[in-house]
Amino acid sequence: MRRAAELRLADSSSEKDHETSRPSGPQGPSGGSVMVPDLWPRRGKPVSLIRELRAANFRCFQAQQRVPLAPVTLLVGENSTGKTSLLALVRVLWDMAIPNSVPDFKEPPYDLGSFDEIAHHRGGRGGRAEEFTAGFTVPKEKPWLSDDYDDQDIREESRARYYDATFRRHGPSAVAVEHTIRNERAELTAQTPVNGGLEVEFRLGEALWRNAFPRLASDSLGSVNQHGSRPWRFFRSLVELKMVAEGPAAESRQPMPRGLRDLHQLNFEVNRLYLPRPFASAPVRSQPRRTYDPATAILDPEGGHIPMFLADMARRNPEAWRNIRAGLERFGREAGLFDKIGIRNLGRGRSDSGPFQVEVRRPGKRNKGAMRNLIDMGYGVSQVLPVVTELLRTIQPQMFLIQQPEVHLHPSAQAALGSFFCQAAATGKQLLIETHSDHLIDRIRMEVRDGTAGLEPNDVSLLYFERNNLSVSIHALGWDQEGNLVSRDGGIPTGYRDFFRTERRRSLGL
Repeated sequence: MRRAAELRLADSSSEKDHETSRPSGPQGPSGGSVMVPDLWPRRGKPVSLIRELRAANFRCFQAQQRVPLAPVTLLVGENSTGKTSLLALVRVLWDMAIPNSVPDFKEPPYDLGSFDEIAHHRGGRGGRAEEFTAGFTVPKEKPWLSDDYDDQDIREESRARYYDATFRRHGPSAVAVEHTIRNERAELTAQTPVNGGLEVEFRLGEALWRNAFPRLASDSLGSVNQHGSRPWRFFRSLVELKMVAEGPAAESRQPMPRGLRDLHQLNFEVNRLYLPRPFASAPVRSQPRRTYDPATAILDPEGGHIPMFLADMARRNPEAWRNIRAGLERFGREAGLFDKIGIRNLGRGRSDSGPFQVEVRRPGKRNKGAMRNLIDMGYGVSQVLPVVTELLRTIQPQMFLIQQPEVHLHPSAQAALGSFFCQAAATGKQLLIETHSDHLIDRIRMEVRDGTAGLEPNDVSLLYFERNNLSVSIHALGWDQEGNLVSRDGGIPTGYRDFFRTERRRSLGL
């Protein structure tokens, strides 16, 4: 019998005021200690915010890769096969399709370099590709729409949306020169050459509207082509007022159709005003310190903000602190790492502005041990604490890009982390996890087989990255209801099992 995972979440009323990150707009509901189905009434099941990722001539991927993404997506394969590059691409595309921003391929925790490092090099006479393409698909379902959203047409719309971009060189950088939004019946394309201007084309069936804007007044329209900026916010005014009909549309003097509105909703459906940008964690988290001085908790991929976040919550919002502490302690017990966590205030008067320490207690079968400083508990606890804390927060993104969460954890703790990820996905989060841990992967397989976390086989995608000479192919795998490995794109590569046999021998030091 399937049961929903009882993963406790928590919120701090001071979280927005005392944590600084890249602006992301409203970040969802908040509240006290409640079970998952009550806290996320419209997100009480696994969802995929992005259903498919596409890339061609990008880094080590020459042929176009069409990668299915699930609520839990595991990225496995040898080193230097593009796993981290794929995570970086997700965030770049998210930023391009949602905010009006220049794509940043070098924002931590990723650094993909300049165009020469990003565009695929074929080797020999093939040389380097002159452009690369990438895109993603938003699913038909809209579980992220609030219950009080009053546009019934959008709520009932069942077409998937597709976003694609083409990148070329501009100086040393890779910039987007073409953007396309489409669904099953319409397509909107904007070309923004690096020398300026904007060319827009809209298709609906056989009807076609297009126009070119070689020079745009920056004072009235803004800088549309800031070398990769998204021009979508100008589409409604530009297209509806200035587009020129061609072909059948011109002959019938057909006005701009309302179909444009269908495409414009891609901008809404994944807009950061409703969905914050994905949180990306670094492969190695920050080193613990024996004593921390209070400071503003600035979002950090390495998790350096987590001690300040926990201390601020403990001092300013005791109820929220009890809730998130319960979630951390539950994971700590199941992983065999700790059974209690606390904040010890230091200094005269032990005020909110004084230094503090993070303490945990090692679990014991009979006797309870003493609280010990986090730095004295082994590296694994401090490495996993930021990842677990981010997933337990209620004011947070819904998509997480996680690198090697198993670092410095023993096998049983790695397995417990796999269960924790399944429980988090069951609350409506989408997780992309790069891992080398067969213990973590096997636990997720068993969670799918046993139904203990509320995940179905289609809620988990296993992506195996296989090198072939100078290029890499991604194989989409998964598990059936019985936990058997299955292929979702044609066959299980022989290198997959060889890869994990090699990893197991490495872990044993053989």
